[in-house]
Amino acid sequence: MTHNKSKLCVLLSAGVSAGFAQAAESGFIEDSTATLQARNYYFSRDYSDIVGPNQQSKAEEWAQGFILNFKSGYTPGPVGFGIDAIGTLGIKLDSSPDRVNTGLLPVQEDGKAADDHSRLGVAGKMRFSKTELKVGELQPNLPVLVFSDIRLLPPSYQGASITSNEIAGLTVQGGHLTSTSLRNEAGDDKLQAMLGHLPQRQASSDAFNYAGADYAFNANRTTLSAWYAQLEDIYDQRFFGLKHSEPVGSWILGANVGYFDSSEDGKKLIGKIDNQAFFSLLSAKRGGHTFYVGYQAMYGDSAFPRVFANVSPLGNEVPTYEFAFADERSWQLRYDYDFAALGIPGLVASTRYITGDNVDTGQGFEGKDRERDLDISYAFQSGALKGLGVRVRNVMARSNYRTDIDENRLILSYTWTLF
Repeated sequence: MTHNKSKLCVLLSAGVSAGFAQAAESGFIEDSTATLQARNYYFSRDYSDIVGPNQQSKAEEWAQGFILNFKSGYTPGPVGFGIDAIGTLGIKLDSSPDRVNTGLLPVQEDGKAADDHSRLGVAGKMRFSKTELKVGELQPNLPVLVFSDIRLLPPSYQGASITSNEIAGLTVQGGHLTSTSLRNEAGDDKLQAMLGHLPQRQASSDAFNYAGADYAFNANRTTLSAWYAQLEDIYDQRFFGLKHSEPVGSWILGANVGYFDSSEDGKKLIGKIDNQAFFSLLSAKRGGHTFYVGYQAMYGDSAFPRVFANVSPLGNEVPTYEFAFADERSWQLRYDYDFAALGIPGLVASTRYITGDNVDTGQGFEGKDRERDLDISYAFQSGALKGLGVRVRNVMARSNYRTDIDENRLILSYTWTLF
């Protein structure tokens, strides 16, 4: 679905003036901020071993995106009011009917990618003490609904959320979301689910409800989390997590451990769901070097459920493969290097290898998959290009029960601070 509401100039003026028109009181304007990010995105996936009904052998597109974020301050008084707005514009640079579905651009009924798509979303907000209520266009980033900004434009949701920090170290959140604007669409759609890597398009939900708390202590080196989520009439989910970092001499040791327990909900629109997911990602950092080892395991009869089309905080999930199908066990080795340690700030490289097995494919054989990722990014620190970010990603992913993938991404981004 696409709605060509406006071009970039309209998004700029409408998004900012809508906020300023609400009030001119001290704090509302003085504390306002606005940024504009330009994002140029090339995405290519070659499917070298097609598995499943889609026989498209390649997805390859190139697009230009603009993301405007405006956040007002609050009006004075015990209860403050404000406005947030986000405007997005995506422009097709290169595409073809035989290369669509990269997630960068909407696909029209004629099978072609839209020339452009845009959206303007506004949220009203209210603050009392250290508690904030928002209603309207939202971009939550939660263990049960991760902010999945991994394509040209970010997704968003429509609904209400509340965040409270009244107790030191404790953040409590809750929300009710009724629709979504996907990363490559401009309109509002109902919410759907995924099981592992498989979209469940046969059913949709009118509501995603969540509540949870994160408690940070030990000088913020330790965080405990407990969350509940419900994709109404499809699944409900509980999450418990622990994050910890510990300095040991010249090293910093880290741990990220989590457990999800998911089951069907209400009308069971996609059938019975039975999944328990455990993940652990341990790290050791010294100077510019960071080493990781991860283990992830799926239990129960189902793959891991999540809202379509989102990533999750599972330790071994990456944007290409998820390693989250039924009964899967997977291991990860990863190495990052920050070249600032060699006097080249802004240059970061990462490589990782993940292998999974024990997959219940439902086809009478054990599923196995593996993935190798290489990411290199550089943010210019000075000169005429200061602020420009460049990222290159290369992926090789192989499986005996799903499609093999060779992937390349090139992303250029630049952000202006408007005020």
